[in-house]
Amino acid sequence: MEQRGLRELRGSEGPIGATGPPGITGLEGLVGATGPPGIAGLEGPIGATGSPGITGLEGPVGATGPPGITGSEGPAGATGPPGITGSVGGVLAFADFFALMPNDNAATVAPGTDVGFPQDGPTSGSDVVRATSDSFTLAAIGTYQILFQVSVTEAGQLVLTLNGADLADTVVGRATGTSQLIGMALVQTTVNNSILTVRNPTGNSTALTVSPLAGGTRPVSAHLVITRLQ
Repeated sequence: MEQRGLRELRGSEGPIGATGPPGITGLEGLVGATGPPGIAGLEGPIGATGSPGITGLEGPVGATGPPGITGSEGPAGATGPPGITGSVGGVLAFADFFALMPNDNAATVAPGTDVGFPQDGPTSGSDVVRATSDSFTLAAIGTYQILFQVSVTEAGQLVLTLNGADLADTVVGRATGTSQLIGMALVQTTVNNSILTVRNPTGNSTALTVSPLAGGTRPVSAHLVITRLQ
């Protein structure tokens, strides 16, 4: 009864009073725990292409690699056209030199001495010419065919010489009888104006008589025929 009476004696609520001044800012609270990662955003559009960069310096040459495997042989090429026909070979020059006995040679040809062929027969060209009565010039470098025949009284030998040296493969001789000494050989020269002779070889003991009037009453000929073939 008493409390009810007190409520009944309370008057009506008054108007709201004016706002008071702000209070003092409190201290900053503690950092809260990190929240879970957010959902990844959508991929953005591709950006524009940038301008080209500056060209870098050329690098050093790399080491040479090992050889590659040899490839298979290719097919044969087509046959080329025929070449031009060369000129026909043959005799380039020739000369015949001879002696008549008696008179054209000394009474005997001593060892180391050359047989004389002082007379001239037919000739062609300028590659074979006389140097002296018993020596002959092979003017051009080449191959020469040499033929000689000499009638001698004694058993003996003859040899060709080239520039003073005996050509060992040209020796001809006879041990007995009265037949001619006949020689034939191919001689190759290596220098211009080589000198050729027919010689009684040095070291032989017999002087040779180039037979006069052999077998009859007429002078007997000795011949040296030189032909340039190449």
